[in-house]
Amino acid sequence: MHEIEVIRSTRRTRTVQARIVDGKIEVRIPSRMSKAEEERAVAEIVDKLERKTRSSASSDAQLLERAHRLNQTVLSGKARVESVRWVSNQKSRWGSCTVATADIRISDRLRDVPDYVLDLVLVHELTHTFIPEHSAEFWQWANKTPFAERAKGYLEAYQRWG
Repeated sequence: MHEIEVIRSTRRTRTVQARIVDGKIEVRIPSRMSKAEEERAVAEIVDKLERKTRSSASSDAQLLERAHRLNQTVLSGKARVESVRWVSNQKSRWGSCTVATADIRISDRLRDVPDYVLDLVLVHELTHTFIPEHSAEFWQWANKTPFAERAKGYLEAYQRWG
């Protein structure tokens, strides 16, 4: 359970926002809200934030475990796997990798895709940890994912129609 700080804002007119800052939940609300509206809004948004944080932490752990398994089975252990996590701010790409730190981010738009599609994106990003550019050698490794061509077709259609 986190400490909660409620911040009333005159610029905020309708929406309520919550985020964790230095281990504390900051909730921003419109200044015109009554005490009863504040209590209801704060309870709802804090519950939503805590559920999201809990499910994200466990699914991030599952994603990291999957990346380690793919590194061994598909990439012969060549990749560096430091962190792998779901993110909600990637709308134009499926994943990204910071090569220097081996931190991988996967778009949460892929949470419900078939396993072979998620595997393709993970292997692609894992390959970047040892081959940063999209060279011929990179594609030789990245395309080792089982059902790679099928997964690419799925992503192409998903991007167009999803």
